[in-house]
Amino acid sequence: MDDTSVAAPGDGQPHPHEPHAEGLASRLNWLRAGVLGANDGIVSTAGLVVGVAAATTESSAILTAGIAGLTAGAISMAVGEYVSVSTQRDSEKALLAKERRELAEEPEYELAELTQIYEGKGLSAETARTVAEELTAHDAFQAHAEVELGLDPGELTNPWHAALSSAVAFTVGALLPLLAILLPPTSWRIPVTFAAVLVALALTGSLSARLGGGNAARAVLRVVIGGALAMAITYGIGQIAGVSGL
Repeated sequence: MDDTSVAAPGDGQPHPHEPHAEGLASRLNWLRAGVLGANDGIVSTAGLVVGVAAATTESSAILTAGIAGLTAGAISMAVGEYVSVSTQRDSEKALLAKERRELAEEPEYELAELTQIYEGKGLSAETARTVAEELTAHDAFQAHAEVELGLDPGELTNPWHAALSSAVAFTVGALLPLLAILLPPTSWRIPVTFAAVLVALALTGSLSARLGGGNAARAVLRVVIGGALAMAITYGIGQIAGVSGL
């Protein structure tokens, strides 16, 4: 076989299987947020319907409470994410506007600043100056936004995407305990819901740990114990309310 046909490491050939784009980190963050949103939906709705089921066997009451909790939780998550991400986006836009203004008013100072940044990364003064000049000639604003601010002007955070993702994730998570409490016979409602919720929490805990590079066993233990406590407490409150006729 002709050795020249094989691309050697460092020959300038790209590795298409290796993700180099910063978009990968962004996608992982969205995925983690989705998993956490689903986890919130599971725990909060499970606690609500288990508490109501402990007080009454009326399916209509459980369904009403579950749907109300799902709707309120999804809206709350969406609004919270929208406000949070909108604030972040406003800050990003303000920083970019300031950088654009500085480039227009003090181009030489900004070039020197970019050079210093690359010197700080380990390049020699001459190489850093060359890199800074070439990047400035290509797109000064893009170069400063990415290197100085860590932002891509074309990929700012989107509050509408964040709001929709959170609402959908919460809804999907909330549907599990709602279906688990309504579908089985009355005598099986509580144990089936407890089992389904704890299994689902173990899965979301494991997935979130994998995405974050953490310890899966520890993450699973935390969410499972937290979910079990939430359901046990609300079940106890429901029992007290049902017995006392509140």
